[in-house]
Amino acid sequence: MEALEKLTLDAVLDRSERLFSDRPALGFVDGDPITYGEFADQVRAVSGLLHQRGIRKGDRVALLSTNMPNWGVAYFAITTMGAVVVPILPDFHDNAVHHILVHCEAKAIFVAEKLLGKIEGGEFPNLETIVRVDDMRTLQGTDMRERLRDTVRAGRAQFERLRQYAMDVLDRKPPEIAEDDLASIIYTSGTTGHSKGVMLSHKNIVYDAQTTADLVEFTPEERMVSVLPLAHTYECTLGLVIPLFYGASVRYLQKPPTPRTLLPALEKIKPTFLLIVPLIIEKIYKNRILPKLRSGTMMRGLMKFKGTEKALHRMACNKLRKSFGGAIRCMCIGGAPLSAEVERFLFNGDFPYSVGYGMTETSPMVTGAGPNEARYRACGYPVPGVDVEIRNPHPQTGEGEIYIRGPIVMQGYYKAPQLTQETFEGEWLKTGDLGVLDDDGFLYIKGRSKNVVLGPSGENIYPEEIEAMLNEQEYVLESLVYSHEGKLTARVHLDYEQLDKLHGFQKMIESEVRAKLREQLESLRQEVNSMVASFARIIKIVEHPEPFEKTPTQKIKRYLYVDPKENGLADT
Repeated sequence: MEALEKLTLDAVLDRSERLFSDRPALGFVDGDPITYGEFADQVRAVSGLLHQRGIRKGDRVALLSTNMPNWGVAYFAITTMGAVVVPILPDFHDNAVHHILVHCEAKAIFVAEKLLGKIEGGEFPNLETIVRVDDMRTLQGTDMRERLRDTVRAGRAQFERLRQYAMDVLDRKPPEIAEDDLASIIYTSGTTGHSKGVMLSHKNIVYDAQTTADLVEFTPEERMVSVLPLAHTYECTLGLVIPLFYGASVRYLQKPPTPRTLLPALEKIKPTFLLIVPLIIEKIYKNRILPKLRSGTMMRGLMKFKGTEKALHRMACNKLRKSFGGAIRCMCIGGAPLSAEVERFLFNGDFPYSVGYGMTETSPMVTGAGPNEARYRACGYPVPGVDVEIRNPHPQTGEGEIYIRGPIVMQGYYKAPQLTQETFEGEWLKTGDLGVLDDDGFLYIKGRSKNVVLGPSGENIYPEEIEAMLNEQEYVLESLVYSHEGKLTARVHLDYEQLDKLHGFQKMIESEVRAKLREQLESLRQEVNSMVASFARIIKIVEHPEPFEKTPTQKIKRYLYVDPKENGLADT
C-alpha cells in the first residue's frame, strides 16, 4: 500500500482520490454512495465556501450533526484547509453546546437541521457562519430565528452553487499543513463530570488510524455500517479516517441503531468490519441469546459442562454472525469495559471480535489485536511506535497506573495549561486507568484509579470487577459499586420484566412485590459475596429504579452516584 508523504488529513484525501477515485466511499444504507472522486470534489467545494466566508488556517469550525455522508465531507473540508474541526456530540445538552461554541471561539458551525434548536437563543460572539450540513446551505440573516426560518425554506441544489467555491479553491494557493498542526478539538463528556477540550494534531489522528488498521489487516474491500456517533474519537478515527485511508466503503443509518433498524441494515450491506460499544453486544446477548441458552431444564444442564457449553456457544455465535450479514471479519469493541460473561461467549464461540483500549486523549487507540490474536479479558498490545508502562505496580499483582507515550498522545487540553500539566509527566500521559501487562505485552484493564476502594487493611478493591459479577445475573441490567460511609454498597438497575417472569409480580399486591424484591437483592448480595475476597464483600444492595446516566460510550457517570446523599440518592 502506497505510503503517505506526510501524516496529515489533506494527504489522506489526496491519496484516496488518486488511488480509489471510482470506488464507493460514503452513503446511506438505503441510498447510492458517493465515490471517492465525488467525495474529494465535495470536500474542496465546501472548503471553498468556508474560505469565501472568511475561514482561515487555525480558525475553529464546529460540527454538530448526526451521522451522514456530509459529516465526513464537512470534517475533511475543515481540516484539509488548515482550520480546526470541533465535533460536538448530538446528545449533548443545549447548555453544553453553547459552552463549547463560546469556549472554542467557533467562527462557523455545520449543523444538522434536526439539531438547529440546540443553538437557537445562544450568544456566540465569534460565530459568523452557519451551514446546514444536510445540504451545505448557508443560513442568512443576523437574527437566529430568522436564520432558522430561512434554512427550512432552502432547497436541495446547494452543491451546484458550490462549484464556484470549488473553482476558488483551485485558483488560490492552499495553506501548507504540517503534521503537528492542530486538526481537532474534541470536548469529552467523561465519567468525572468535567468536559475538556482535547487537542489532537493531524499526526495524532493519521498515525493512529494507520497503525490501528495494520493490527487488523484492513483492506480496500472492507464494508462498514456506522453505528456510533462520528463526533466520538473512536468512530471518527476508526470508522471514518481508516476506511477513507484504505478506500473502503461506509454506510450510515438514518434512524437510531435499535435492533429493528440495525439488523436489516447489516443484512443488506453485509459489513466485514463493525465498530460497537459493549452495551450493544451485551443487550443482544442478554435479550436474544441468553434466553435461548437457558430455555428448558436440559439446556441449563448442558450449560454447566465446559465441553457442551463451548459447543452451544459456537452454534449461537454462528447464528449471530449470520444475523450480522454473514461476512463479519472483525467486530471491534471499545469505549467501555466488556462484561466477562459476554466475552466468554464470544471467545468460546470463535466469533471474530477484537477488544481494544484507548481514550480521546490518545486519538483514541492505544492497544488492540486482530481477532486471531484475541486473548480472554485482554485489550491487545500497544500499536507500533507507542510505549505503554505500568507505574507503581503492586508487588504481588503487578497492577498499576497506565502511562502512555508516543505520536498518538494529544497536544493538551484547550485553554487549560494547568490541567494539561497535571496530566503529563514529561512525555508520558497519565491515564488514571489501572492495568497490568503480561509477559507478551498484552494489556489487561483493572479499572479507574479514582474508583479504587481501599479495604480494611489497605487492600485494593476494584468496583468494576464486582459490577461484572452483578451484571451476569439475568435480572440485573446494570450496577454501580462504591464505598458509602466506609462500607461497600451496590446500586442495581433491575430487569423488571425478567423478574416478573421469575416471580409472577403481576399476581401480587404491592407489599408482596416489595418483600420479594428485598429477598431477591439479599440473595444476590450473598451470591456475589461468596465469589469475592472477604474484604471485598458488599454490605448493602440498593434498588435503582431508573437507568444510570451515561457518557456517549455508555460508561456510567459515576460522579453522579458515588455520594448518594449529595445527589438526593440516600440509601433507603
